[in-house]
Amino acid sequence: MNLAQATVGAMYVAFLVVGWLAWRKVKDGTPGDLIVAGRAMPLGIAVLTMTATWVDGGYLLGTAEGVYKSSIASGVQGGLCFGISLILGGIFFARRMRHFEFTTLIDPFEARFGRAWAAVLFLPAMLGEVFWSAALLVAIGSTFGVVLGMSLSTAILLSAAVVVAYTMVGGMWSVAYTDVFQLAIVVIGLAVALPFVLGEAGGLGASWSAYFAARPDHGGLIPPLQAQGSFWTTQTIISWWDVSFMLMLGGIPWNCYFQRVLSCRTPAKAQQHSILAGLLTIALTVPPLLMGVAAFGYAWPPELSARLQENPSETLPMLFEHLTPPLVRIMGLAAIIGAVTSSFSSSILSAGSMLSWNCCKRLLWPRLSFERLKLLLRISLVLLGAAAAVMALRVQSVQALWFFTSDLIFVLLFPQLIFALYDSKANRTGSIAAFSVSLILRLGGGEPLLGMPHFIPYPEMFAWLLPGEPADWYDGGAMLFPFKTLAAATGLLLLPVVSRLTAEWDRPRPLRNPSQSSG
Repeated sequence: MNLAQATVGAMYVAFLVVGWLAWRKVKDGTPGDLIVAGRAMPLGIAVLTMTATWVDGGYLLGTAEGVYKSSIASGVQGGLCFGISLILGGIFFARRMRHFEFTTLIDPFEARFGRAWAAVLFLPAMLGEVFWSAALLVAIGSTFGVVLGMSLSTAILLSAAVVVAYTMVGGMWSVAYTDVFQLAIVVIGLAVALPFVLGEAGGLGASWSAYFAARPDHGGLIPPLQAQGSFWTTQTIISWWDVSFMLMLGGIPWNCYFQRVLSCRTPAKAQQHSILAGLLTIALTVPPLLMGVAAFGYAWPPELSARLQENPSETLPMLFEHLTPPLVRIMGLAAIIGAVTSSFSSSILSAGSMLSWNCCKRLLWPRLSFERLKLLLRISLVLLGAAAAVMALRVQSVQALWFFTSDLIFVLLFPQLIFALYDSKANRTGSIAAFSVSLILRLGGGEPLLGMPHFIPYPEMFAWLLPGEPADWYDGGAMLFPFKTLAAATGLLLLPVVSRLTAEWDRPRPLRNPSQSSG
């Protein structure tokens, strides 16, 4: 066993120890201790666990990859937009969700639209978490392969087993405390590695100048307002904003986000922690951004350059492997491991919480005892963790499924959440109509990653409104028309309108905590 492997082993042992220590807070408690930390999480811990959840392996690897192969705006899009989503969530949603003392994201849907329809809305929310978990395992497996030479399957299975073990024991408390530890590893690892990476690439000034000299129109944080050069066309600018709206607004209706909101001690603390975590998430885009710039300016040997061109997702691991000393390389690897494991534990706990609480307890077995619910939650974590690991071993499909489900969460759940929380006249019929039409509009745009052709020709339908020819709005099998935003906007319009038209025979339900009401 070499030093890197010993370090990874020591980290995983440390994760288990921290998770076991957190068990003392929940071993005699209720399911609320496991799911929402007894609503007693301090503000500082809440901020750090939220940040650690969003700063995942895809965040670090994707930022460096996007800057290296495309542009600054492409690289920082995920981190910047997810940070903004946390700020928007704090301003508009966190206080109200915590005020009603909900247990999961699905509770307001049940309160407003009923148990049966809430069970349908639960499906994209849970699948999104599981597919995200699988994508995270692929990220850590790929990193282990570059830096440690470990096989993908071994890395995936080892990581899944360790994270599920400590999450199953201590629930939200274990996740929160290990998140703080893991985020510290991320910050230290990036801070130590960055000077070496920039130094090998000739320094920050030289790297930045080389990037802008080679890509004069690729350097802005956001696209220009008008078409500029061959890179930023009208179509690519609109497509960038379409995806950005999906990330900013679609980043809100995730249960792993609201699990931290609902763990805070007061509604005011819930709001504060979300805004602070958003600012910290945006700030942490800077190190991988600079590393992506350095990777572009570094004079790679021909064989490594060819490898990087073929696999740009390996940008960050290859920087650690070839531009840093051995000890720093290990710390960089530790940063990626910390980022991935913190997010994986959060997503698995989130999915298990919805499955056990909303599907099993609220819908199937309302009289399920707290002791059996805790057991069911732990069994759910094992089963969902195993499912994520199995999907992660099918590398080709995981990323496609994750992005597609993220689309669906934005298109289907964001309108539902707004009106469930804020529209006293919203009813189940309006919810079903908005959900169904938005789903058809989203599927109509196709999904090339899944081999799904489009069946709604948006560019041809809106040719009178769009510049250029309809053919300009297709990029291979992908459509650049902003149909995701259109589908979500349609749901936002339909839900209140249909609810009011059908109010006479589908009476709106009051918003209250369903677990504290007789219905």
